[in-house]
Amino acid sequence: MLIVTPDGGSSFYINSRNGHRRYEDFFLREFLPQIEKRYRTRAGRASHGIAGISMGGYGALHLAFLHPELFVSLGAHSAALLDKIPTVALSDSRQLARSRILGDVFGSPLDPVFWKHNDPLTIAHTASLAGLQIYFDCGSEDDFGFDAGAVALDKTLDSRHIPHEFHLYPGGHNWVYVAEHLPALLQFHFRVFESASRPRNSSQ
Repeated sequence: MLIVTPDGGSSFYINSRNGHRRYEDFFLREFLPQIEKRYRTRAGRASHGIAGISMGGYGALHLAFLHPELFVSLGAHSAALLDKIPTVALSDSRQLARSRILGDVFGSPLDPVFWKHNDPLTIAHTASLAGLQIYFDCGSEDDFGFDAGAVALDKTLDSRHIPHEFHLYPGGHNWVYVAEHLPALLQFHFRVFESASRPRNSSQ
């Protein structure tokens, strides 16, 4: 299994509202084709998975939900999912810092229409996800409240009867949490790839 970890910076792995950063276009039109060209990978959806942590988890969900024909497996740890459009308290320096990051991608002030258009929680209501194997987890004490977003996504997928694996584990938003649960995510992808590569009439 080949694992490639592109750095998306603070892009959320999508095309920004102002058009200055087009990470989604780069990922789909340049990055994936270059990986297939440079390395001896198997072509086709059955050999491609996507995963991410925090902002990368948001990006993985966004990309896989919008382009399910490209991936057979999807995983996310502590994805940056917010069950409500974020607002900013001007007296809170931490929120102001977050606002600057969000503003670079979603507009300043934040454009609610653009936010919803790209939000995995919104996309999950209508995306065609048949055949996409989905795994995600989050810490129940996530420092940014992403656990509420993860629970919301779980409920949406349940309401649509879309098979998925979701876990809400004890823990916060940190590398200790990721290190503890990353092996399970990797094993999930490995199982999916193994199953997808098996001949349909195989009983093994």
